[in-house]
Amino acid sequence: MRKKWKLVVAGILLGTMLTACTDASDVPATGGAISGEPIVIDEPTITPPPSSEDANPSTESSEAETKPQKTTPPDKENCYRSELTGEWISKDLKDQRPVAIMVDNEILTYPHYGINQADVVYEMMNSTANGRITRFMCIVKDYAQIERFGGVRSIRPTNFLVGFPYEAIFCHDGGPFYINDYVAKKYCAHFSGIFARFTRPTSERPSWASSYAGRTYASEFTEFVTYENYKNPNTGKSYTGLKSALEKAKFSKEYSSSYKGTGFNFLEDKETDLSDVSGVKSASEISLPFSHTSTALKYNKTTKTYDLYEYGNAHTDAADNDNVTTFKNVLILNCSFSQLDEHGYMIYNYYNYYGTNKKKADGYYLTNGNVIPIKWTKSNDDSDPAHYYDAKTGEELVMNVGKIYVSLIPSDSWSKVTIK
Repeated sequence: MRKKWKLVVAGILLGTMLTACTDASDVPATGGAISGEPIVIDEPTITPPPSSEDANPSTESSEAETKPQKTTPPDKENCYRSELTGEWISKDLKDQRPVAIMVDNEILTYPHYGINQADVVYEMMNSTANGRITRFMCIVKDYAQIERFGGVRSIRPTNFLVGFPYEAIFCHDGGPFYINDYVAKKYCAHFSGIFARFTRPTSERPSWASSYAGRTYASEFTEFVTYENYKNPNTGKSYTGLKSALEKAKFSKEYSSSYKGTGFNFLEDKETDLSDVSGVKSASEISLPFSHTSTALKYNKTTKTYDLYEYGNAHTDAADNDNVTTFKNVLILNCSFSQLDEHGYMIYNYYNYYGTNKKKADGYYLTNGNVIPIKWTKSNDDSDPAHYYDAKTGEELVMNVGKIYVSLIPSDSWSKVTIK
């Protein structure tokens, strides 16, 4: 079981961070936080992953389980192409900043809620301990549609590096003191530890997690983002929703004048299977080197998307009638990292290493059952998005319209990524 120590950060050097994180009335107009708790230090989980017998991995395709995507003619007068997916969405959302919700990926927090509402989902190593367990960061544009999203957990430095170019409003529950420099930035907007606590019956755990059946949900696995304020019917306690939190916040809800976009380019009037791209290969399944979660993506011929698998089973969303989580575009990125301490805390060299000298890192782009090698880079400017390039031609990558999955793979295990 994961243990928590709450650390009240004090002292002259950290005074600025406390002001930014705990008092919304003192934060700058473009940044700041609303926080319900002091910053939390999470000791890396030491729960072992389930055995192959416990996980009961499925080797069959999830085609029958995933709904085919529906296409409807866009109302172009009242819609625009989303900067996150290229899809037609309401013009009312055009200038609205997205939220970036931190979601725990430990099996003890399953099932997840709301993941299928995300436009872009990042999965990356959260700690070098515990089988390099991963955590999701979900970028959501239309957050007014959120009813229950999570479970929410703490944030890490890399999440800020990735989220700043989106001008995302971070939703999390604390984090280690390594995040202090990031939350103190005047343009950092975040909500910490303010969200709803749901009473979770043990019966809601997925049947495949048989080794955890009946095991009580610890309090750290009961927090969820809601849009409206929430009152727990069992405890009578009330909690803040995004709507009221945003109304009280001092930071802007819209993109700033310095917003530079997402770095994503989309094919608007056609779709590609990459068959005309040099170096293309078929890709029906990709396995990632995260031993705790056994993360994989499998091509679904029915929906022409990639279904996400965790712990040997298709990942489903309890807030979406248990439909499978699936993506049109998959980006797998090679990225080195630096160890911060002996407890497993780390930070990816997301742009300090690859940006300053314009060195491009390796990667893969998968869509419609095929894969091509790519290169990617990220400058050391917080506002600059990452950019992706065809490895053969050097031209910027243009993706199909649809949701995106991105995973940062530690360079020391890049060779263990398997595509077949």
